[in-house]
This record gives sequence, C-alpha cells and structure tokens, in this order.
Amino acid sequence: MPGKKKQPTPKTVKAKTKPTSHRAKASDPGIPSDNRFPVVGLGASAGGLEALRSFFKEVAADSGMAFVVVVHMAPKQPSLMPELLQKTTPLPVLVAKDGQTIEPGHIYVIAPDKEIRVFKGKIQLLDSLDKRTALPIDQFLESLAHDRGVNAAAVILSGTGTDGTLGAKEIKARGGWVLVQSENSAGYGGMPRSAANSGVADVILAPEEMPQRLGSYFTHPDRALSQQPAATGDQLEWLNKIFALLRTQIGHDFSLYKKNTLLRRINRRMELNQIAQHGQYVRYLRENPAELQALFRELLIGVTHFFRDAASFHALKTNVLPELLGHVKADATFRAWIPGCSTGEEVYSLAMVIRELIDTNPNHIHLQLFGTDIDGHAIDKARQGLFPASIADNIDDDRLNRFFIKEGGSFRIRKEIRDCVVFSVQDLIKDPPFSRLHLLCCRNLLIYLNSEAQKKLLPLFHYTLAPSGILMLGASESIGGFSNLFAVLDKKWKIYKRREVPQALRQQVDFPSGPCAPGMNAGDAMGDRPANQKVNIAQMTQQAILDQFAPTAILVDANGNMLHVQGRTGKYLETPSGPPTRNILDMTREGLRIELSSAIREARSSNQPVRRRKIAIKVNGDVQWVDLHVSPQHAPAALSGCLLVVFEDAEAAITQGSPTDHEGNLHPEANRIAALERELQKTRESHQITVEELESSNEELKSINEEMQSSNEEFQSTNEELESSREELQSLNEELQTVNAELQSKVEELSAVHNDMRNLLNSTEIATIFVDNHMRIRRFTPEATAIINLIQADIGRPLQHVVTNLSYKGMITDLDDVLTHLASKEVEVRTNEGEWYKMRILPYRTTDNRIDGAVLTFTSIAEQKMAQHLLSTTNLEMQQAGLLTRQIFDMNADPLVVLEQEGTIVLANSAFTDIVKTSPEKAAGMDIFQINSRLPWWADLIANLNKALEKKENFEIITGKRSSSKTEGAYRVMGQIIRLDDDRPHRILLRFAKND
Repeated sequence: MPGKKKQPTPKTVKAKTKPTSHRAKASDPGIPSDNRFPVVGLGASAGGLEALRSFFKEVAADSGMAFVVVVHMAPKQPSLMPELLQKTTPLPVLVAKDGQTIEPGHIYVIAPDKEIRVFKGKIQLLDSLDKRTALPIDQFLESLAHDRGVNAAAVILSGTGTDGTLGAKEIKARGGWVLVQSENSAGYGGMPRSAANSGVADVILAPEEMPQRLGSYFTHPDRALSQQPAATGDQLEWLNKIFALLRTQIGHDFSLYKKNTLLRRINRRMELNQIAQHGQYVRYLRENPAELQALFRELLIGVTHFFRDAASFHALKTNVLPELLGHVKADATFRAWIPGCSTGEEVYSLAMVIRELIDTNPNHIHLQLFGTDIDGHAIDKARQGLFPASIADNIDDDRLNRFFIKEGGSFRIRKEIRDCVVFSVQDLIKDPPFSRLHLLCCRNLLIYLNSEAQKKLLPLFHYTLAPSGILMLGASESIGGFSNLFAVLDKKWKIYKRREVPQALRQQVDFPSGPCAPGMNAGDAMGDRPANQKVNIAQMTQQAILDQFAPTAILVDANGNMLHVQGRTGKYLETPSGPPTRNILDMTREGLRIELSSAIREARSSNQPVRRRKIAIKVNGDVQWVDLHVSPQHAPAALSGCLLVVFEDAEAAITQGSPTDHEGNLHPEANRIAALERELQKTRESHQITVEELESSNEELKSINEEMQSSNEEFQSTNEELESSREELQSLNEELQTVNAELQSKVEELSAVHNDMRNLLNSTEIATIFVDNHMRIRRFTPEATAIINLIQADIGRPLQHVVTNLSYKGMITDLDDVLTHLASKEVEVRTNEGEWYKMRILPYRTTDNRIDGAVLTFTSIAEQKMAQHLLSTTNLEMQQAGLLTRQIFDMNADPLVVLEQEGTIVLANSAFTDIVKTSPEKAAGMDIFQINSRLPWWADLIANLNKALEKKENFEIITGKRSSSKTEGAYRVMGQIIRLDDDRPHRILLRFAKND
C-alpha cells in the first residue's frame, strides 16, 4: 500500500525440537524489558478443536508469548485437549494448575469443571458454580485485561453463543489486541459473529494466519511509544493533520480530547498496519477511507456494562432519587440525559432503577431518558436492546426476569423500558443539549476531554438541569473550579446537586445556538447587542412561544416522510428498533398508526383537512387521548403537496362542553356517556390483564424452552468431549480415514449422479442409447427397446450385432461417421410398423472435453408427420375451394371485390377488373385506395368508401352521375363486413350495381 513501510516480522516456521529453556529472556524479540511478555487468551467452544490445531501448527517455538486456552468442557469429565494439541505444536501443553506462574513459550489449557483467572502473572483456579450460566471465556479475558493491559491479546475461535464478546471488549479497552476467526473458516460462527458485530475485532482471520500477525504486532518497534505516548511539540503538526481529516471526512472534532489518549490509540493503529512514521500514516489515512473509519472507531472505543460500579447505582437509588422523584408532580415526566452512552447499558441500567422507584411512588410519573453518543454504530446497537447472555453476571435474577426477555442465546430489553428511552447520535461539544432535566448522568466521559472542553461543558450541564437537578460524574472525574454551580451530595460517587446562582455570577455558556444563558430578559440581552440583531430577539421570542404553547406539529411529504418537526413528539412517536427511519407511520405509538394512516390517505385524496378526535394511544403503559389534524398545504409553493400533522392532547373523560342542567349537574345523556366510557375502560383493563396473563404463560413456556436449550448445550459439550476422545483413538489411522472419506465422498457423488441420470432419462421418455468409441453398448433407456431389440445382457456388446426394428439401414454407418468426424447428425427414420422417429447422433464428451463414444436419441415425430399430411391435404382443398370461389365470382355480371380491412384487394371478378382496366391476377394484392382510375366518379367512390370503412359496419353508397355511357353511369355500392374469428382481421365484400 502507498505510504506503508514493511517491517520485519518473525518467521512462523515450526521448530523441530522443543526449546531447552521455557522461560523467556529479556532480550527475546517482543518481550518488554520488565519481563511483561505477551499473554494470549484463546476462547473456543463447539468446533474449536480444529481451529486450535490450525492455530498452534503455525506458532513458532521462539515466539516469546504464553497462551491460555479456555474452552467449554463437560463437567466431571477428563479432558483430552492437552494431548491432542501437543501433537500439533513443539510448545509444552499443560493443564492449568492453581497458583502456577505463567511462562512464555507455554500453552495452558483450562481444567475440567474449573474457572480460570489471572492475577499478578499467576493462574487462579475457581470451582465452577453454575455450568448453565457460566461464561468462562469472558471471565478469563476480563481478568487478563486487568492483569496484562497492553501486553494481552484475545483470540475468539469457533463456538456457539456469545461467550468471549464482553471479555474481548475489556481487552480492547485496556489497550490489548483482539483477533476473531472468520466465519467461513469456523465450524460454528456464533462466537466469532458476536465478537465481530460488537466492533471490537482488530483483525478477522483464519486461525492459521493469526500467529504471524500476533508476532508482527508484539515485535513492532513503536510499541513502547504507543504504551507511553507524550504529546511533544513536533507531534502537534501531524496530529492536527489527522484532526483535520477526521473533521472533514467523519464530521467530528477531536482537538478537545486529551492528546496522550489520542496518541496512544493512533500509535496502536500504526502498529496494526505496520507503519513506523507518523507522516506515512497521515498519507495512508488520506488514501484509505476505511482506515479513517477504523481510527474513528478506535478513538471512540467505549467500555460499559450493566450496573458498572454497582455501589454508585445503589447510592443513587437509596440517597438521591427518592427525594428527587418526590418533587415531581403527578402525571409529569421525569427527564434524564446520559451523554456518551455507548451501546446503552448504562441508560437501561438507570431506567431500571428509576422504574423500580416509580412503581413504589404514589404519584403517577412518566419516565423519559435520552441516551446520546458520537458513535452511530453504538447507538444502533443500543436501539436494538439485544445483549449477550453474559450480562447475567452483572444483573441479578430479579431484574433479569422482570426487564429482559430471553431470545435464543441473548437477552432483549422489555418494551416497558425500551419505550421510555430515546437514543440519538450527538456530539456533546458541538450539538445542542437537552434541557429541563432532573438527572444528568455523565460518567467516564470528561476524563477523555482536556480542561478546555471541561470548562465548556460543566456550565452547559448546569444550564440543562432543572432547579434542584442532579449531576452524576464518574469516580475519577470532578467539577473542578465550578463548585459555585454544584453542591456535593456524595463525594465518593461524585453526585452533585444544581445550585441556584445569580445571573451576574454565572459563567457564560457557549451554546451551539440560542441565547447565552437561561433566564435572560429581553432588555438585558439587547443592552449588549447591536441594533441590527433585534430581529433575532423577535425570532427567539416566537420560537419560545411555539415551544411552550403551540401543539406538536410535523410536516410530512405525500409518502409520510418527515420534513420538519415542531414541538416534542415523545408522547406520539417512538423510534423503532432496526435501521433508522424518517417515515412517521413507522414511528407512531400503539393505537395511532391506523388512524394516522387513514387520515393521511383521506387528506391526500380529498385535498381537504381531516380531523380525528379522541384517539387512544399507549404512552409508557398508560392511555393518552389525542386529537389528530392532517391538513394539506397549498401555499407557499415550496410546501405544496406536503401535509401538516398536528397532535393535540384531548380529555379522557367528558369534555368541558358537556351539557349540564341549571344546577350544574350533567344531563342523563352525559352520565350515560361517562358510564359507557368507564365500562370501556374496565373492558380494556380486563383485556390488558388477559394479555399479561398470556404473556406470563408465554414466558413460562420460554423458560421451559431455555432449560431445554441449556440441557442441549450440556449434551453438546459432552458430545464435543466424546468427539475429542474419538479423534485421539483414531489418530493412528487418520491418513487411511482421510483417503476412505474421499473415496466414500466420490462414491456418494457417483451414486447421486447415477440416480439423477437415471431419473432424467426416464422422465424424458426419449429412447436413448449410449455407446463407447467401439460402438459397444454402455446404457440404454427402456423406450429404446421398442426400436432396437435390446435386453440388459446386451450391455457391452457391439451395437451392430443387435437386430433393429428400423427400415433405415444406415444407422451404423451414420454412427461411425459421427465418431470419425465428431459432428452431430440427424435423420428421420421409420420402423417396420410405420412409426416415425428423428434419430440424432451426438459425440459423448466428458467433463475434460474428451470424446468417449456417442449418444443416440430417438424422438417420436409421428404427430409432426400426421400434421404435415393434414396440412398438405388442407392446402389442396383450399386451392380447390379458391378456384371454385373465383369461378363463382367471374360468373356474376356485377362487379365484385373482397378487401382486407386496410383496403388491400384479396379477390376480384372480371367485371370489376374491367372497370379498373386490369387483369384478375394483377388485381390481387393491389390497394384500392392507390388505384388511379380515370373514371370521373372514382374519386367520389374512394372518398365515400374511406368514410364507410372507418365505421366498420355494413354500408351502401351511391356514387357517380347518371350518363348515357355505360361505364360512367351511377353505381350503388353495397359493402358487407365479413367477420372472422377474434384472432383474424375482418374483410369487406363490395358489390357494384347499376343505379338505374
């Protein structure tokens, strides 16, 4: 590639003998001077044995790395994995022991019924507690990430499920390397697919290609630079170039991020691409847009999981949220914002905690959480709400059962929580913030930003919070010099409460748009603004009125795609899971879609405003009544063809306009309506209870199914161990088995081809005979026995020795000619019984284009022969009938002519040809409209005839003038339409009669 400098890589040639010393020296390639040599963790499950063999076949004896193999094993069963792997590698393969020190040049295999961890370079074995929910690969990789950091690597190989994905995320977050097996090389693609889809894979390769890439990575000369970056002055030049490329191509500015963090991750990408010079890497970025995207993802790698720092959530739930929720009015909305949410685990964790408190609150409170992140891929994952089974390690069983649904090997967040969360892509530094928030949870984001960005964001956070709002930061973050804006509630977990600060003492907030600070009056603002900005104040005032008093309105095109949104749409619309959409019908809440779709269709067809009243929609588990307006737009011209959709909240019970008597009581009709509405509400509640019971039964069935799947997984693990045992017992006979398998495969293929050929020949019902180059019979179909007297015993005999039923004697000569000249031949032949066949002889070509005989086919052509005979007979009869017709025409003294519908003469008698001065033979095929007759009435005839033919009805016209001359006399022309069948055009018979 341009700009890429090749670096020397270690050879992966397998050594013939084992090394004399298994402990690496400090001078070994790839081993840091502090002896923190690389440790590679390999995770595999079903189908992993072959992948492990392929991997270790290519590992060099002097690689300087240690390998720990973690596979899913059946409990209480001895493992044959070490013996099987030892046959493929010169490195010593050991069963991991408790307290054993990890040494380079060794392979350690997890012991059966154990869980493995790493602490300070030593193996720690733990008893497996629950095999059904255990995720040994995730647990080991997480401990390896914390213990080894940048000197750790994760290798995810073949297997089912999602084990290994979360552990690989931890490895990546700590600066390690993640390799994933390609799906097409994996026996089971579940584990590789899960890791690849999570976005943590640095490279995706076949197992045999991984050792060389590992060696190249850990021996790269700039690894020390990536582990201890320092933003020196001479680095700012090329770093600013990378910032410019990212801002231009990606659209995000990273100049406010901490330089050391960025340098470490940029250098890491350089290591992966084997590029030593920063200038070369800048050029490589310009020439490879895919690498720019990869760098963007590298800079944004987020580490998150459910209830991270669980004690902080406990403190928030116990000490802060109850009081905060107590100040929220009934039927109001509790609003929270979680910037930098990554794949949404923290958002859903907070939603579950708040939902648990709201359920115990006497007031009915709506919940709305906003999760934002700069990474669109992470936001898409968050919107799906689908997480691997390994989240069970971080969520207790009660919450797991209440807030999640098991889908195969994953968990999906329930609709109850998903409906109250809105995810969107947002750059916290440049995009507008949310406002009127009760809680802002920004954990572990500020640590990646420099002091300039922090000074910009903390006043912004203060502005976005409602009075007495709560700000929660990460354990390593603080508010710095903004103690005047926030009061400390929990010093350990960095929970702060918004202070009310006088306008004069507030720091200026740098907004992407809008006023400088909340609460400013018009006079204060205008005092500091030039006179030409008064219009902006008016616009902002109008916008404030629209935001606070105008109903929610959405402008859509004729197909329902949203063009502009005014107001808050959370009550009426929700973002569905899956790819993002702009169509309003895809985003409507339950109960609104049918009415909205009908209203849009009616408004579009009638071009008149349409209104729907009292539509019941579900919002966060409650019923909200909505009035819907859909109005076609006619002016201005730019909005022509668009529709304005307006939502207004309606009263659930009787409206204020209900009729009352003189004492203010409702009329009986109103009471009746109210009673009916209450009865309807009870019916809905009963229906909801029935639905919930059905869901409960369905969940029980799913639970049973999960248990069955768990049992199946145990059987699968047992089967894998049995498979390993069988492979060991058959290792001495492996070559013979391979040859036998190939022969068996060929036999099966030949058998299948033979069956296909036999069924094909039988289904065609065509007499077919196969012969070799010496005209010996190879095979024939049953239909061939009616033509040539063949029996099964004739196979192998020359064809010329078999008696045929053909009267044709040149078959053998034709066959010999085809075999000699390799050109096909077709002949019509007849049997002694009078049956006709088309005999076709073709050369028999093999798949390698070699002639190996010929193929004779006999196709019956009896029907064609009969048709030919009938056709010849019919043609003779038609000729005779035509001659008779012409004789009848000529016997008639009046001129007669038959025309095609376009005016072409088909038949004319001699009386007519005398008029037009031509012969009957020449008249056929002439166009009557093109005949140039000198008769004075001919032009009049043509004009009237043309008009009459256009009507396609029988007609009668009188043409010419009376005269003493015979040929110039007046004629009465009678036209009769001769209609044939529907597929043939009609014809016209003209008869000329003297009009005396």
